[in-house]
Amino acid sequence: MTLPQQRMTAEIDGDFVVFLIGARFDPRHPVRTFRDLGGRRGMRYMLDHLTAHPEKGLLGYTFGFPVIVQYWRSFDHLEAFARDRDDPHAEAWRNYFRRNARTGIWHETYLVRAGEYEAIYGNMPEFGLGKAGRTVPLAESSQARHRLRRRETATS
Repeated sequence: MTLPQQRMTAEIDGDFVVFLIGARFDPRHPVRTFRDLGGRRGMRYMLDHLTAHPEKGLLGYTFGFPVIVQYWRSFDHLEAFARDRDDPHAEAWRNYFRRNARTGIWHETYLVRAGEYEAIYGNMPEFGLGKAGRTVPLAESSQARHRLRRRETATS
């Protein structure tokens, strides 16, 4: 694999959502933890389903441990997936509570407005937001403040 030998940045059109999700694994009970988290119909299965159905709004993801980072087109897409009884999330969620699961789970959701993010990649393959959107070369003179295109608000 040839890596770009320059600094790159990520671009994505419009607003988007960053969704972080993870679990607290119990090393003493790996089978129970696996079952609590959906077993073979857990997160990997859900991500494969979403990848096969791009209309659901998942733009990309990074499957890490212990955190999975997901990029969504909108909060409406994320919420629709979470609530739709025909999608795999609803059943996994119901089973989690039916099992009186002891495995800890958590998530955080961030709504990101267009242009109010920064992503820098040096000698990296497509990754994270760059994989969910697109990567472009970064000018050597580029500064974080300009990349973020933040609007300064005047204070009274």
